[in-house]
Amino acid sequence: MRHGKIIAALSAAALALTSLTGCGSKEPDLEIFSWWVAGSEANGLAALQDVLAEKYPDITFVNNGASCGGGSCKDVLQTRMAGGNPPDSFQVHAGAEAQDYITAGQLEDVSYLYEEFGLNDVFPKDLVDMLTQDGKIYTIPSNVHRSNVIWASVASLEAAGLNTESAYYESIDAFIQALDKAVAAGIEKPLAVGTTWCQVHLLETVLMADLDQATYNGLFDGTTDWAGPEVKVALDHFAKLMTYTNVDRDAMDWEPAMDKIFEGTAVFTIMGDWVPGALGEKVEGTDYLWAPSPGTQGTYGFLADSFGLTVGGPNPDGGKAWLDVISSREGQIAFNKVKGSIPARTDIDLTEFPAYQQAAAQSFSNDKIVGSIQHGAMATIQQGDDTGLAVSKFTGGAMDDAAMAALQADLVKAYSS
Repeated sequence: MRHGKIIAALSAAALALTSLTGCGSKEPDLEIFSWWVAGSEANGLAALQDVLAEKYPDITFVNNGASCGGGSCKDVLQTRMAGGNPPDSFQVHAGAEAQDYITAGQLEDVSYLYEEFGLNDVFPKDLVDMLTQDGKIYTIPSNVHRSNVIWASVASLEAAGLNTESAYYESIDAFIQALDKAVAAGIEKPLAVGTTWCQVHLLETVLMADLDQATYNGLFDGTTDWAGPEVKVALDHFAKLMTYTNVDRDAMDWEPAMDKIFEGTAVFTIMGDWVPGALGEKVEGTDYLWAPSPGTQGTYGFLADSFGLTVGGPNPDGGKAWLDVISSREGQIAFNKVKGSIPARTDIDLTEFPAYQQAAAQSFSNDKIVGSIQHGAMATIQQGDDTGLAVSKFTGGAMDDAAMAALQADLVKAYSS
């Protein structure tokens, strides 16, 4: 039985209504802003609510997130923050994405909570270092996700005459050969993908495959030129992969795109490891396979959902309680089992977690870590928006040589500041 009630506001207007405090309504004890409002994400949030209710039974919980994809939710949140109407805590991807809020003076330094909650002893040092900016930490992660994962339907692999024992391909070129084989077997569009953010997600995995770790990381610290030939190789591969994707891609999110592999109209989809939460009763090895995305064996595409304390939030004690819950052993176990991600904490026994999460945790410990573009580890909000616009313009057009040159020029511009 749930001890709290998730309230998901469906529009900015609804958000504004909840913020009115002078019309006889009681201000909530704890207001967060999260886009976890559907599917496995909503289930994970509900699991965190249960932990919150046990640890802090007097707190009333409200999630005033919008029922939307991550990008538009960020727009709604930014409007609220600019209007002086902050929640107590809000969801942000760990890494560069948080920089916009830090620069705007909208996030508190929560380094002291790392000491108070003992997080420096249970979060990996590399993770803490990644979250530290000028000696301060502004967010606390609830999980760690992997972005570079390929998922395949076993039945569709068989129909395409492809290997049904492994979904891994050692390079993008090898993957293209498999896609060609699927097309020859009658599956016209074997690579399923969703709308713009899903296409940016696909692009980042291609960059991870074609660039080594240092070169990829250099795209974001200025040591690798976005206009360089190695990026052009990756963009050419991306353009080729897009020719194998469903024509209705811009009209759907990742889950409807993923459904295509089980309907038999596609074979593969490349998406982060929130996928297991949407697979229901499907069985690994029997119904589906997963692997690092093509060409990325030994690389872990990192992202993490995190929360911070807003400057001027109405209930800072409630916000601290929320950060305590999401970083606690109980909270990270409850949330990540449902979400499909792995705990950020290293003191959790994963033997009771599903096999995928055990494998992901091992990879996180051993692989080379590179940050996600689409999911904010390496790109600020503005850079992410500009990347999405550039990719949308490219994939919505002819994808010819002129469009390719324009795409690369747009990416140079997006990451030049």
